[in-house]
Amino acid sequence: MNFSKGRIEAIPLPSEGQRFEFHDKQAKGLLLRVSSAGTKTFCFYRWIKGASKPERITLGRFPAMTVEQARSKAAQLNAAVENGENPNEPLKLQKAEPTLLELFYDFIEHKRNKKGQHLSPKTVQEYRKSFTCYLEPWSKRKLSKIASAEMSALHKKLGKDRPTTANRTMALVSSLYNFGILERSYKVTNPAEKIKKYPENERDRFLYPDELPRFFDALAKEENPDMRDYFLLALLTGVRKSNVLAMRWDEIHLERGEWRIITKSNSAQTVTLSPEVIDILANRKLSAQSEWVFPGTGKTGHLVEPKKAWQRLLERAGLSDLRIHDLRRTLGSWQAKTGASLLTIGKSLNHKSTQSTAIYARLDLDPVRESVNRATAAMLNAAKNSA
Repeated sequence: MNFSKGRIEAIPLPSEGQRFEFHDKQAKGLLLRVSSAGTKTFCFYRWIKGASKPERITLGRFPAMTVEQARSKAAQLNAAVENGENPNEPLKLQKAEPTLLELFYDFIEHKRNKKGQHLSPKTVQEYRKSFTCYLEPWSKRKLSKIASAEMSALHKKLGKDRPTTANRTMALVSSLYNFGILERSYKVTNPAEKIKKYPENERDRFLYPDELPRFFDALAKEENPDMRDYFLLALLTGVRKSNVLAMRWDEIHLERGEWRIITKSNSAQTVTLSPEVIDILANRKLSAQSEWVFPGTGKTGHLVEPKKAWQRLLERAGLSDLRIHDLRRTLGSWQAKTGASLLTIGKSLNHKSTQSTAIYARLDLDPVRESVNRATAAMLNAAKNSA
């Protein structure tokens, strides 16, 4: 058939379940398919060199796509075929390309760090939270359909009030795309690659000498002994809150005054326990009925984020802008006040860097123990003397 608007409009409809196909006499490979429902669709249909069967590419529906537009598109595809290309290949690749959410699931399941280890549960939890909070609107988009301008706008929006969150979100996007490009060979561009990070102010909050009496007084009035002991151990050990929450009895050796844990980087850390911490743990062990030092009723089996108790404590103490993680920084600050070296502080808090890791590993625990003991004693004395 020599396609024209009038001829196509005059084509009778096939019987139900049947379909008519017509080839255009002017444009090679241009095909019109007519369904029993009255849908008329232009397609490009040709044998491609090296293919096992003819390739079909849908061009558009008549009359939204005119005969002239269909012929023009067919001419472009014919030129690609004569040039040795398969015009259907990009479409196949796009179909194989995952959505952002599909890539995210692939990433958290198969991503390995430099040591060949899977992402830690805590890291996966943080990534899930970040994705759900900030990247959900793009979750069903194919990777190639997410533009740099969109990610830049998201970064700018978050950066107005939360520059660190904005940077972390873009870091996640970059990690996802780099995984897809390097590990899965997706032919896409990283939309966060050229986004400039916002400057981040490093947090330096800790409990000051004049705040310690109020803090300890508020702790003494805490009616929940689990919360009271948890906050005390977070302060007096300087260990990350997640490790204190997940503290197990089989990790603790009270006689040696040591607590051996596996950190978020999957490395072993030996924490020295001051006499005050040993007393707290010894008292708890008398009535312990669980593997956890702080048992809970949830899926983990131990306590999780004690936000309400922390807020209650701050209100009672009249303190603001203080986070649970700041208790960890407080121990380091008091170690510095009582003369500990930076290396000793780094060892006790399990801070690592490429330059100092080897030195930390060679440090004996004795100076660390002495430093922690002096710091905890100084904090407790400051609280008593100022009360």
